[in-house]
Amino acid sequence: MSEDFINELRNTLDNGVVSGADIDARYYHDLAGNPVPKPRAVVRPRTTEDVSVLLRLCHREGVPVTTQGGMTGLVRGALPNANEIVLSMERMNSVEEVDASAGVAIAQAGTPLQKLQERVEQDGLMFPLDLGARGSCTIGGNISTNAGGNRVIRYGMTRDLILGLEVVTADGTVLKGLRKYIKNNTGIDLKQLFIGSEGILGVVTRAALRVFPAPAERQVALCALPSFGQVMAFLKLARQSLGGELTAFEVMWNAYYRLTVERVKGVAGPLPIHHPFYVLLEASGSDPERIHADLEKLLETAMGDNLILDATLSTSNASAATIWRIRDSSVELGRTFPYTARVGFDVSLAIDRMEEYADTIVSRIRAIDPHAFAIVFGHAGDGNLHVNVHHEHTPDKHDEFEKLVYDITGEFGGSISAEHGIGILKRPYLKMSRTEEEIETMRTLKRALDPKNILNPGRIFTV
Repeated sequence: MSEDFINELRNTLDNGVVSGADIDARYYHDLAGNPVPKPRAVVRPRTTEDVSVLLRLCHREGVPVTTQGGMTGLVRGALPNANEIVLSMERMNSVEEVDASAGVAIAQAGTPLQKLQERVEQDGLMFPLDLGARGSCTIGGNISTNAGGNRVIRYGMTRDLILGLEVVTADGTVLKGLRKYIKNNTGIDLKQLFIGSEGILGVVTRAALRVFPAPAERQVALCALPSFGQVMAFLKLARQSLGGELTAFEVMWNAYYRLTVERVKGVAGPLPIHHPFYVLLEASGSDPERIHADLEKLLETAMGDNLILDATLSTSNASAATIWRIRDSSVELGRTFPYTARVGFDVSLAIDRMEEYADTIVSRIRAIDPHAFAIVFGHAGDGNLHVNVHHEHTPDKHDEFEKLVYDITGEFGGSISAEHGIGILKRPYLKMSRTEEEIETMRTLKRALDPKNILNPGRIFTV
């Protein structure tokens, strides 16, 4: 990549190109704080046409591009490789339209998730995708990894919330698929190719998103349980009792709850820290009195059936936020431990195997390091666990712990990535969740849509 090419970009994309000493560190650091070499240039488009022009020029020269959103990923998917240009979507951050009658919002890909949530709330609506990084993660990033978050049990993954996409392909072609309706059986549903593909097939620039009437009431309960068997029984009872009112069902092993309360500043635990398991349950709907009554009845029944040992119910939005703060503090908790001696995992597996899976991990990591321990929590309602392994006494064994946990995940028939994607860090383990035939089919799509391999090269797999 010559300096002449950088100058051509600068002349073509007025005020949208940063290079050299002017490149801020945020473009080559990720959420973990690990730096990579500075990219040759950072391009910050304002329009879809800007993106199209950039990719057309990069395709002509065979210059690789890595697309960035909020930089909250955990799999090194958005950090640039050597000699790549960064395409930052930070200036394309507008909520362009909210159509309450159709239940649709149009947002640019660089729009922070929380900004979209707050905008649609002004019209009495909600965008149900929600996760702890809501303040910094972007809609484009959510789409690229098919993010799940806290309310999958009711509203599904990001894929279920997309009506249409505008996408720029590797050669600068703009696919204008920004449609605002659900039913569209007119051939191959092209938007599905780009959801969850981590930017390797095209750059999402705008999205038509499903929004819903905001619930009049949202109640949150935190419960303590004696065993994982009771967690599963409580989930079954909650589904039966609350039906569509059940919005979230999050499980926390003791270590997660106890250490978060003890180590994360500003987090208060409304229940004692000695119980084996904790469940955060959310119910929401249009009838406040019924929601409250249904949730109280559920807790009374669960207590009477010896499913839960203790419980607290939110009495206000502030108390609900306090309970959610516990579950949303996983990143803050991780930062209280040495980074070089911890490794995080995001897996899916059958709910009835979660306890055995976690116990197997604890047993086998201690065979490597007797002082190692695991912190486990996740979205039990949709089969997603997050496992953080800490091995402060053996920081040199990071790769050994990583391989061990992925091997165990394979043994249990699970997915190595439930919602964070593959990026570069998980690429060696992709074959544990996908067959060779599936991976080769992915490569075929990549070669067809990006023949010069310029879009996020090396992510998910190599070509």
